[in-house]
Amino acid sequence: MNERPAEQVGESTGGGSAHPGTSVSFREALAVWVKIGFVSFGGPAGQIALMHRILVEEKKWIGEERFLHALNYCMLLPGPEAQQLATYIGWLLHRTLGGLVAGILFILPGAIVVLALSVLYAGFQNQTLVQALFFGIKAAVLAVVVEAVLRIGKRALKNRYMYTIAGSAFVAIFFFEVPFPLIVIGAAIIGLAGGRLNPEGFVIIKGHGTNPGKQVAVADVLIEEGLLDHTRPSATRAVKVTTICISLWFVPIAVLAILLGVGNVYVQEGLFFSKMAVVTFGGAYAVLAYVAQQAVGTHGWLAPGEMLDGLGMAETTPGPLIMVVQFVGFMGAYRNPGGLDPVLAGTFGALLTTWVTFVPCFLWIFLGAPYIEALRGNRSLSAALSALTAAVVGVILNLALWFAIHVIFGEVDEVRSAGLKLLVPVWGTVNLPSLLLSAAAFVAMFRFKVGMIPVLAASASLGAAYHYLAT
Repeated sequence: MNERPAEQVGESTGGGSAHPGTSVSFREALAVWVKIGFVSFGGPAGQIALMHRILVEEKKWIGEERFLHALNYCMLLPGPEAQQLATYIGWLLHRTLGGLVAGILFILPGAIVVLALSVLYAGFQNQTLVQALFFGIKAAVLAVVVEAVLRIGKRALKNRYMYTIAGSAFVAIFFFEVPFPLIVIGAAIIGLAGGRLNPEGFVIIKGHGTNPGKQVAVADVLIEEGLLDHTRPSATRAVKVTTICISLWFVPIAVLAILLGVGNVYVQEGLFFSKMAVVTFGGAYAVLAYVAQQAVGTHGWLAPGEMLDGLGMAETTPGPLIMVVQFVGFMGAYRNPGGLDPVLAGTFGALLTTWVTFVPCFLWIFLGAPYIEALRGNRSLSAALSALTAAVVGVILNLALWFAIHVIFGEVDEVRSAGLKLLVPVWGTVNLPSLLLSAAAFVAMFRFKVGMIPVLAASASLGAAYHYLAT
């Protein structure tokens, strides 16, 4: 790709003079990406706001218009948009190495913490302290998921078309167990068709507004002066990037399949989470119910309530919420260790799950970012994204209802008839303390606008106090 050393990007070269203050050293960028990685709490909205404040307002490394356009592109992709946005900006400033550093550091602190918590959870799951803490966290997570339904719904459900898509997605996944990938494909097709037949009704998620103002940003100046030649599309580079990333993605799974067999837990986790990596439109909430259903019902990696525990871990650690899949990978391998020590097996499972979840994220950015300008103002893609986002609202509503039933009731029966599945709670098993904690979390978040982290911390403390008093 003939890339210059990352340290030299943005520096003045003979025959051209960079504007004063428009160089970004790799060392300076590295320090900023480390900082962002350790303080990226609050879900995608908070993480994107954090990067905007640091990179656009404080550092002025990237302009408002380019930042929002990059975000709009990342929203079109499967996977965590905040992590992909960090990768994009790192790539823009310092080429492939910059993108790798920004993307990896965005997830590394959270991955380490979730792995440590997974080890403690597996080893001390039956201990009173762990049970007490997660008792309260589960109740608060329910409020967090409902807040996500309302937040995304307010943005996406603007007319009867979007409400119909959202309702259809909910019915399909909750009552008929239609696989999430099929819902994604169906929504995209409906959006593309609707965008042609009725653009005003289907183009809801539009390109972000621009406000370039008079700010001179580093990336804008460098592109104007022709110093960021890696941003130009190249078919040769696209083939090279695709070959490398696909090999990194699937070769480990193929080697494990040859050595251990297709039925081995590592191969099954690698294949399952690879599939998840290409359909996670709308963020982690959109696929968590499907992951939970498959991990619990099909593979037996988790017990029903444990998905909530893992989500609580991911909610309270930095990095993208999709890191919850690392917990699932750990527990699946921990319970199927083969001849290995369970903790070592779980660690391998967690690392493999993280690998196949995030390698595709780098592929989408390194392959597609040079072509981002071609996406500007594309109404067909905007219509597809609008329909996808509406479907995501229905899928997250499914997640919220699934969590609510399992948090509030001790026993839930499944009734199946003519392809229809119903979850029927046993009313005599209502968990009143969980119901009260969930209600308190709802009031704190929706009435008093308390942040997610304080609500989770308070719920964990109250749950622990109740657990100790009750026992």
